[in-house]
Amino acid sequence: MTISVGSTLPGGKLMQMGANGPEAVDIATKLKGRKVVIFGLPGAYTGTCTTAHVPSFIRTKAKFDAKGVDEIICISVNDPFVMGAWGQSTGATAAGITMLGDSDSSFTKAIDMTLNVPHIGLLDRSKRYALYAVDGVVKVFHHGDESGQCEISGGEAMLDAI
Repeated sequence: MTISVGSTLPGGKLMQMGANGPEAVDIATKLKGRKVVIFGLPGAYTGTCTTAHVPSFIRTKAKFDAKGVDEIICISVNDPFVMGAWGQSTGATAAGITMLGDSDSSFTKAIDMTLNVPHIGLLDRSKRYALYAVDGVVKVFHHGDESGQCEISGGEAMLDAI
């Protein structure tokens, strides 16, 4: 399924760090009846993802709240341990951004956003994107072939679109 405006996001299990360790999160349940922004990126601790993409949503979090967005979720093809540590180190967790790992890249593959860049060790990772969904239906979708930047898929661009 190629994701686009009007698509219903697929269900599936993602992982997050909870108080007692890794926890499965049913994404369909998390989206039901809610307004959610999801942004996907190639990897935790990678350059642009750490210095630009995550910070763009930290900067805009309060403005999303003011627009009635219930939750901002960052999804990366990483395990929940890495996502938990990365959320702490970037300040995303403290800002209220949910950090979810798509450990086996099943969600990323289901929405046809897989990225492979073998020469730098990125296999079955996620392309850079951002979307706004209401009750699991995509209302805004931003995807660009951005390398080293996150203008199209960043927080400010999504904020302006909703």
